[in-house]
Amino acid sequence: MNNKLLDFSKSKIRVLCTCALAAISVFSQASSAQDPCPTVAADALEKNAVINVYSARKEALILPLLQNFQEAFSNHHSSEIQINLVTGKADGLLKRIELEGKATPADVFITVDAGRLHRAKSKNVLRAIPKPIADKVPSHLRDQGVDNGDGYWIGLSQRARPIYYSRKRADQSAASSYEMLAHPDNAGKLCIRSSGSIYNQSLVAAMIAAMPGHLERSGSPGWLNEETLEWARGQLDSKSEQTDPYAEAKVYVLAWAKQLVGNFARPPTGGDTDQILAVAAGQCDFSLANSYYFGRLVAKDVAIADDVGIIWPNQNDRGAHVNVSGAGITLHAKHPANAQCLLDYMLKPESQEWYARVNYEYPVLPEIPWADLLTEFGTFAADDLEMGKLGELNSEAVKIMDRAGWR
Repeated sequence: MNNKLLDFSKSKIRVLCTCALAAISVFSQASSAQDPCPTVAADALEKNAVINVYSARKEALILPLLQNFQEAFSNHHSSEIQINLVTGKADGLLKRIELEGKATPADVFITVDAGRLHRAKSKNVLRAIPKPIADKVPSHLRDQGVDNGDGYWIGLSQRARPIYYSRKRADQSAASSYEMLAHPDNAGKLCIRSSGSIYNQSLVAAMIAAMPGHLERSGSPGWLNEETLEWARGQLDSKSEQTDPYAEAKVYVLAWAKQLVGNFARPPTGGDTDQILAVAAGQCDFSLANSYYFGRLVAKDVAIADDVGIIWPNQNDRGAHVNVSGAGITLHAKHPANAQCLLDYMLKPESQEWYARVNYEYPVLPEIPWADLLTEFGTFAADDLEMGKLGELNSEAVKIMDRAGWR
């Protein structure tokens, strides 16, 4: 592996997963007779059932795990269980569950981004996940429920959104935080996806939630233009903002977004992979993309790491933005106990290790080792913001991006 990958991050404040430093494997391969779902009572499970899974994840990224579950279930319970996998766009699948209502065949809904999981909860298509399963996941990576009651979805894997930079043209210190991407010195240097990307929407939502603390720590932001700040103040409705706890934060995030748009090297276009390739091609010096996209590129072509490096942002304050892929059990699931069994299985060590190794995502269970490639990307401090905030602040994030002219 290219040695340049070894120096991606030197800051280690609050590491996302301390297990990355642990060489000891804490789990063994599951035996064929191992219980696939130890927190679900065996007599609650339906034998020879079919679980319908609606998944926004591509088949290649989820089907092998579901097949492993089928085998583990059959071996342990001496009965068959079948998974019927339906894949599609997240919003389309969610709409389908809504329209199908009580007649929906869907037992489990799997998607990416906490913003979408929150959307599913808000549309009342999910049911509470039993605590023995939910409590396996760190609290900030799962739904906190209504009034901190039972949660409606859990994270299954973590996905970080670092900054990428050109090793040949850019100085890492010029973009040490998401805020610094908006610095006037970075004008014309940033490639980024459109505001329609929920990954960017969730990043902006996280910045709204984090901005009060960021301002308290950093004082007068060095990236901020006072004229832009005054413009941002004029954009907000003073009446509706009087009772808004995020009113001041939204002023600063709007100013940040306005300056960020001014730093675009080109109109937003393409997906995450395209942003990384644009840096390699010399179209811009910086970009944003989820880390597994870089993992897939490096796995196919190690040479790209000669041109593009990772910056783990905000290592001196809140940490790098992370999000989750996750799942919930549908409100009208026909086989809820079996659906619980599947989620239980997806949180087993061998399943979490599979996620990390095949998808280049980070496990949600802190004791699970990272894949070798992820370890070479470096450890980093991760923002421990409660994931539900990304959904709660999504509409505000979209408004800010629109006002800033982020298309």
